[in-house]
Parts: sequence; structure tokens; C-alpha cells
Amino acid sequence: MAERIKHVRHRRARQLFLGLESFFQRRLWLARLGVVVVVSVVALLVGIVLFRYGSSLYDDWRQSRLLRRATTLLQEGKLIKAAQTAQELVARHPDSLPALHVLAEVAERQNLEEAVKWREQIARLLPTDLESQLNLASAALRFGKLDVARQALDRVPSSDRDKAAFHVVAGWLARAEGNLAEQEEQFAAAVKKEPTNDLYQFNLAALRIRSRDPDKSAKAHDTLQRLSKLAPYRTGALRALLNDAVARNDLIAADNLAQQLQMSPEVTFGDYLLCLNFYRKLDQKKFRSILERVKPVAARDPSNLASLMDWMNQNDLAGDVVKWIDKLPAAQLSSTATSVEVADAYATVKNWPRLKRWTHAGTWGESEYLRVAYQAIATRQSRPRSGNPSTEFESLWRSAEQLASEQPERELTLARLASKWELEKESEELWWRVAENPPTRRDALEELRRIYRGKNQTAKLYDVLQRLHESSPNEAPITADLARLGLNMGQNTEQSHQLAKEAFDRAPNEVNCALTYAFSLSRLEKNAEAVRIVESLSPEQLHDPHAAVYVALLLAQAGQIEAANNYIAIADDEKIYPEEEKLLNEAKTNLATATATPSPMISVVPAELSPTPTASPR
Repeated sequence: MAERIKHVRHRRARQLFLGLESFFQRRLWLARLGVVVVVSVVALLVGIVLFRYGSSLYDDWRQSRLLRRATTLLQEGKLIKAAQTAQELVARHPDSLPALHVLAEVAERQNLEEAVKWREQIARLLPTDLESQLNLASAALRFGKLDVARQALDRVPSSDRDKAAFHVVAGWLARAEGNLAEQEEQFAAAVKKEPTNDLYQFNLAALRIRSRDPDKSAKAHDTLQRLSKLAPYRTGALRALLNDAVARNDLIAADNLAQQLQMSPEVTFGDYLLCLNFYRKLDQKKFRSILERVKPVAARDPSNLASLMDWMNQNDLAGDVVKWIDKLPAAQLSSTATSVEVADAYATVKNWPRLKRWTHAGTWGESEYLRVAYQAIATRQSRPRSGNPSTEFESLWRSAEQLASEQPERELTLARLASKWELEKESEELWWRVAENPPTRRDALEELRRIYRGKNQTAKLYDVLQRLHESSPNEAPITADLARLGLNMGQNTEQSHQLAKEAFDRAPNEVNCALTYAFSLSRLEKNAEAVRIVESLSPEQLHDPHAAVYVALLLAQAGQIEAANNYIAIADDEKIYPEEEKLLNEAKTNLATATATPSPMISVVPAELSPTPTASPR
């Protein structure tokens, strides 16, 4: 019995041991499994981290490599490959500023409009950066996107708007908008901020050399003389000085400048044309000799050939162009630009049969609209015996307009052609369309102004002057013209008085501005002030018949009978505007009813000199 009990206890102890052994083995296995799992998880996490870090390192390395390659290609002038490399980088990183800078510079070097797109992206990423906004504005100006340029300048922080670079770009925007007064103010502000910057000095001097203000013109002349000794500005300064000398008929100075310009390393074919302008004035025999030497040089290049023909057409030498055409091989006349100039020569000499043959068939590429337009003009002018030339002309002209539609530069060229050939209805419609485009608005409005002034359509003229004033509010002569016409028409009288004062405040020595303000004061019954303004002007400034009308009226109102009669005599036999005729009659009526005892004479009696040209009120 005792053995049995002992055996049972032994068996139970063994079972307990085996159970404990099994338990610990399971615990050990679980522990090992846990370690394996933990190690695996840690390894996995470490792998993920290393992969991501490594991928980021690789991506950064690849980005740097692509950027270095794009930059190197750009420096080597391999623009297409540089753009492709930068595009690859932008595809992976759309906001990569270095890559966007490469793409923008490549596009600018190739003169591609997509430069604006890249500059816009850079400006978006750097909204408060002055340089980025100015680069965008400059690119937009290059491609005629004035609204984009204006918006870029509007985004420049106020703290940066007094910097010279801002004033320069703002000045070029003003020029593109036709606001020449604003352009001068901005360029002058840039020079004031950085007076030692020769580029800013050149910009301002090249503008002011044409100023009516003798002091400004003289200072600009001195600046350009100094800059003509510096290599970067030599050619540009010589061009400006030569233009000025020719305009002033200073032939000795022009001869010297023309020789210097021709010896300049940067001389262009356009500079030779500039010199031809001078030699034509200096000596016809020498001019002819030089022209004959220039012709074979021009014939080697289609662009130069077209340029020389254009210059000759514009300078009453279209007959010479027609003779030259007969001597040139047909292949040299096949370029689009040359085809246009040949057509212009035939039209100018009124050789309608040859113009019709020249424009009858073929295609002129982007100038196809001009081929059709010249065909229309030839049809209208030749007036064939059979058929209906009017209907045929209208059909052809409409086709030309359709080909030019929505293309501002084409519409501008077509409008000029219509004006040249006195197509009144067609030109007026075209000029209004051209006026809708900011870069060509000033040219269009000035031409519409000429058209309506020629027809004495004062209501339409007033509308044009309003638009000109809106686009160039700081240009005093335009402000004065608008104010004076408004006062004459009784249109917006209160505003017209205000504009007259603004113009005078801005340019008190400009005869149009001074007389307009004096006229405004007289209408406000401030005759004494009006007369004082007239007294401040020299008699030579008042010889122009348009100016004389206003002086006569003011003096008649002041009872200055003899002086008023003198100015009436200046205006009486000249062609003046209808509204000025009314004022002259008013002056005569005032004199007829004047008192027998006139007031003391004022010192504005016309000098006994032949009239000198001045800027007349328009």
C-alpha cells in the first residue's frame, strides 16, 4: 500500500514537472516570438525611415544635379536643352524657384511670350519681392500685356515704390500707355534717387533731348555728349544726338555725328538709314552716291532690303524703288516684308495695274491681310470700265479686316494704310478698334483726333480728348486742349475750368496752357488776372493765328483796342477752327462797342517779325 502511494506521488510529481516544463517552454517560445516580432517591427520602421531619408536624399541630389545642368546649359547658350532640363525639374517640383528662373531667362533670350507665364509664377511665389514684380512687369511690357504689367507694379509694397528701379519700370509702362509726361516724371525720379546711374541718365536724356523746354534740352544734350564717350551708351547717345541735330538743321554737327555713328562697333543697318536722312539734307549729290552704295549691301539680306525700301517709300523715293525692283532678281523680292514694300511703292507711284498684278495671287504669310488690302486699294483706284469696283473693293477690304481681326498690330497697320489712302469710313472704324488695345491706344486716339479736327466734328473730338486725358492725365497740353474745347462748347464747364487751372499749374510757360487758363479766367469774369497771364508771354509766342484769337478776345474785353486789333489782323486771314471763328467775331463785337477812351496799352503788341512756329492750340 505504501509503495502504491509512493508510486502515485511520484507520477504526480513527474506530471507536475512536465507541466511546468511545458509551461516554461511555451513562455520562452512566446518571449522569443515577441522578441522576433519587436525586432522585425523595429527593422521595418528603420527600413522605412532609411528608405524615405534615402529617397529624399536621392531626390535632393537629383534636383541639384538637374539644376546645375540647366544652369550650365544656360551659361553655355544651349537654351533649348536648358529649358528641357528645367522643365523636367518643374514637372517634379512645380514651385522650384531656380528652375522657374531658368525657364524665364531662356524664354526672354528667345523673345518668347511664355516668359510672362514663368515670371508670373515666380511673382506668385514671391509676392512681396520687388525684383520679382519688376521682372514680371518688364516681361509683360515686352509683349504688350499692359494690364499684367500694371497689376505687377500695383503689388509692389509702398515701401519699395520710391526706389529707382520701380520708377524706371513705371516710366516704361507710362510710355507704353502713351503718357509721355508721366514717363518723364518717372525717369526723372529714378535719376534723382540714383544720380550716378548712367543708364537712368541715358533714359532721361534721350527723352528730354526733344523737349520744348530749352533748359531741359540743353542739359540732355550735355548728358548725351558725355555718354557718347562711354562704350555701353556710345551708339545710343550718337543716334539721339544725330536725330536732334538733323531736326534742328545743324548740318555741321550732324555730319560729325554721322561719321562717328558709322564708325561705332555697334552700328546697325538702321543707323545707316538714319545717316541717309542727314546726307539727304546736306548734299543731294553725295546722298545719291551713298544711297547707291547702300543698295547692294541691303540686297544681301531680306530684312535690310525691306527696311531700305520702306525708308525710300517714306521719303518720296518710291519711283526709285520701282526702278530698282526691275533690276533685282525675283528671288530677292520673295520675302514677305519685301513683298509689302514693293506693293507700297507701286501704290505710292499710283501704278495700279502693276499693283494689281503683284497682289493678285500668292500668299504673304502673316502679312496676307496686306496683300488683300493692297488688292482692294488697287481695285478702288484703278476704276475699271466693267464690273462694280465699289462692290469688289468692299469685299476685298472686308476680307483684309477679317484676316487682321483680333490682331492689334495687324489692325494698327491696316488702319494706317486706310488713313494713307483716305478710306475715311474704313479708317475711322479701324482706329476705334485699335484704340481698345492699351499699347496702340495713344496712336489710335491721336489719329482719331486728327480725323475729327479735320472734319470739325467737335463733339467727337471732345470725346477723343477726354480719352486721351484719361490715358495721360499729367500731360498738360492735352489737359489744356480738353479744357479749352469744353469751354468753347459749353461742355462740362465746371470741370473744364478746373482742368484749365491744372494744365497751367503743371506747365505755366507753355503757351497753350497759359492761354487756356487765361481764357478760363475771362469766362469767370476775372479779366485782370487773365490779362496778367497774357502779359507774361513774349509776343513771339503769340504770332500763331490760333493763339492770336484768344489774345485778341482777352485784350478786347480789357478795352485794349489797338493791341486787340493787331492780334485780330494776325488771325483774320488765316485758317482757324470754327469755334475760334466765333471767338474772333466776339472780339470784334467787343471792340465795336468799346468805350471811346481805351485802357492803357499792355506790352504784348506783336513784333514786326515774320511769324515763328509755335505749338498751336488744337
